[in-house]
Amino acid sequence: MGNPDGRNFDWPDSGRLAGVDYGTVRIGIALCDPSRTWTSPLETYTRRNPALDEKYFERIAKENQILGWVVGLPIHCDGRESQKSGEAREFALWLNHITDLPVRFVDERYTTALANRMLRDSDMTYKQRKKQVDKIAAHFILETYLESAKQPSFQPLPLED
Repeated sequence: MGNPDGRNFDWPDSGRLAGVDYGTVRIGIALCDPSRTWTSPLETYTRRNPALDEKYFERIAKENQILGWVVGLPIHCDGRESQKSGEAREFALWLNHITDLPVRFVDERYTTALANRMLRDSDMTYKQRKKQVDKIAAHFILETYLESAKQPSFQPLPLED
């Protein structure tokens, strides 16, 4: 459903989604295919300034024909939201505003740890792993969302909550 201020909250039933591992310095991006069968890490974006960040996300959305964003929401182990959760929510509102694409959240607990574990098993140096970890975490965020969405009882965390 749309919003009075014109922002798009309608969630598409099909088409390409982007997973986002939000960070204050780096943001990991992953994509799924239009049939939402598989996910793939795309890149890690290093934030620059608001104007360049806006251009980057507008370009990524257009070039990749993204129809919605899945942003990882950092939640404490006991289920409470953190200060970082609030920052991720603010970023999601900004992302919705600049791209006019809907946003949903998924619990991102352990995605960075899982990405680090996976990369530790590779032959990469620490410096190489650091450049990859955010986009791998975004891949796990998007994969988690897609797998969860297959469950009949799945209730995503919408942007407007």
